[in-house]
Amino acid sequence: MAENKKRGVILMNLGSPDSTEVKDVRRYLDEFLMDERVIDSHYIIRSVLVKGIITPFRAPKSAEAYRSIWTKDGSPLVHITRQLRDALQQQITEPVLIAMRYGSPDMKSAYDEMLRIFPEVEEVVLLPLYPHYAMSSFETASVHARKVHADEKYPFSISVVRPFYNHPAYIAALAESMRPYVTDTKSHLVFSYHSIPEKHILKGDVTERHCLQSATCCTTPSPAHSYCYRHQCYETTRLVTELLGIPKDKYSVAFQSKLGRAAWLTPATTARMEQMPGEGIKDILVVCPSFVSDCLETLEEIAIREKENFIEAGGEKYEYIPCMNTQQKWVDAVVTLINS
Repeated sequence: MAENKKRGVILMNLGSPDSTEVKDVRRYLDEFLMDERVIDSHYIIRSVLVKGIITPFRAPKSAEAYRSIWTKDGSPLVHITRQLRDALQQQITEPVLIAMRYGSPDMKSAYDEMLRIFPEVEEVVLLPLYPHYAMSSFETASVHARKVHADEKYPFSISVVRPFYNHPAYIAALAESMRPYVTDTKSHLVFSYHSIPEKHILKGDVTERHCLQSATCCTTPSPAHSYCYRHQCYETTRLVTELLGIPKDKYSVAFQSKLGRAAWLTPATTARMEQMPGEGIKDILVVCPSFVSDCLETLEEIAIREKENFIEAGGEKYEYIPCMNTQQKWVDAVVTLINS
């Protein structure tokens, strides 16, 4: 990162609908699912699939799910991101703004606002709030941010902070957020990461011959790991469990939020919730390290729905560990990341 430049900072998160009304949820889903890095089919096929099949059926259900977590401040994800911005602003002198990949505030609005409040800005440091590299998260966020910057010919440069799945500051903050919950050695800890299609893993394999080719591909050193979401999830798990001193037989990894019929990363979180009680695992903790801010996928899917699945399958104790959100250790980590 260049020194002595007049900098601004933008925190970029996924986004949310403007409200829980079906029309707003449908608009949001259309924008999200029409992204070629989320559903990577030909535009016509994607358009028919999203606008003709997925969104009309999914929007009412998603609206109901959003209503179950919506607050007086609106979307939890957007509100928490604003709170993170405010906490960060208390620790650095550079102006801090937020942008969402989908929904509002959008990237152009954030760039425009940065110029309005800080006309002399020379560099914008963009931090996509995704710890792990994936086409459908970090890649689409960074590519979109660069495209908007180039299309609008902004006078400042941009620098994008890379995925931080193994950065000591992130690992320390994640471990600290989990520490109060993992003192009970009887509980089994489930790391539930957002799943992605297997073909996204294969597309990101720069060697074209490593990812998903063996049972040990994620632990065998390879240049592919810089872009391999699966490897990075397992590496985060390894690092944080070592820091917390959690034995290997007391935790496991699963992948949530599958969409469609294609092969996605497994084991699926839902399947594991149904299986674990039958395996004698009836007391669990669940953490979602691919999210730094609580959102629909953590508050509704994990804290509500998957808890119901686990209890119905015979589980006895289930506790969700909240995201880092605005915890001080995480705010300190963000300072470290934007200055790296």
